[in-house]
Amino acid sequence: MAPDSLPAALDYPLEPPLADGSVVEVAPGILWARMPMPMSLDHINVYLLRADDGWTLVDTGLNTEAVRRLWLHIAATHLEGLPVKAVLCTHYHYDHAGLAHWLTGHFKVPLYMTHGEYYMLRMASLPPSDPMPDAHRDFFTRAGMPDAVMAPMMEALHADPFLAPAPLAFRRLRGGDVLEIGARRWRVVIGEGHSPEHACLYCEDDRILVAGDQLLPRISSNVAVTCVEPEANPLQLWLESLDRLDELAADTLVLPSHQRVYRGLHARVQQLREHHAREFDKVGAYVRENPDCTAFEAMMCMFPKLRSPMDHLLGLGEAIAHLSWLRYAGTIRRVLDDDGRYTFSIMK
Repeated sequence: MAPDSLPAALDYPLEPPLADGSVVEVAPGILWARMPMPMSLDHINVYLLRADDGWTLVDTGLNTEAVRRLWLHIAATHLEGLPVKAVLCTHYHYDHAGLAHWLTGHFKVPLYMTHGEYYMLRMASLPPSDPMPDAHRDFFTRAGMPDAVMAPMMEALHADPFLAPAPLAFRRLRGGDVLEIGARRWRVVIGEGHSPEHACLYCEDDRILVAGDQLLPRISSNVAVTCVEPEANPLQLWLESLDRLDELAADTLVLPSHQRVYRGLHARVQQLREHHAREFDKVGAYVRENPDCTAFEAMMCMFPKLRSPMDHLLGLGEAIAHLSWLRYAGTIRRVLDDDGRYTFSIMK
């Protein structure tokens, strides 16, 4: 996720809870809690939706003992004696679904996800192949990533401490589905680009959006091409998703997965559009000034201060996503050179 330097013309009506098992009531029957993450982005927001007979948990936090303890504390302290009835994960990333297996097993409740996110969760729960499959190694080689960068990146993936098993069954969410939870009706709004079939929840009557990672207030979600789908154009899908979200009410209260609850949905959509327009201009200018550059070289232009192997993985995927969008738009061309690397130049 890249920092967004635009001023946040947004309203933040509530102070966030601490990541200690505290909760904040966002609206009657909606609780906001935070789970800690031992990384630069140090928390994830989770939400609890109340019905007459129990609660639906939205997103889970990482697979850590600390987060498990906090969930047990919240269940014992804040649920008014009512049981957990379901777990709903907006998408498969392990800060959002890493404890889905444990929570559904502990509370003996179903998991709700979209089809694409559930099966990505199943795949992501497996340890990386060792050695790296040829198709995946080819992806990084064609991107121009040096072996000296690729090797520690793979070591970091193999040492990932947060991998967790996935639940073996789920209940499918589809775009347009309506979930009745208590007095509220939540419509499923699908976002794409950051993940394949991200489920947001929108209550039209109360103008509340559980936004997951689709509308974060001060950072832009990572939108990346990966070795699993190397010819994808995820930024086109992301921009189309912003158009769908922009149709929601202007005064919607947005409940994001990171940072603070806010109002200003239309302003934030426009900020994100402008952010990517600037990135397209930056990448296009780099390709113009550096003909036959690689995706790895473009990444270093976009993100000159990458620090860790995982930063390189995320940064490369985002750089390729911007190059792919420009390529599909007919602005740049891609050629496989004699060294097996894709190089990029401005279309004549």
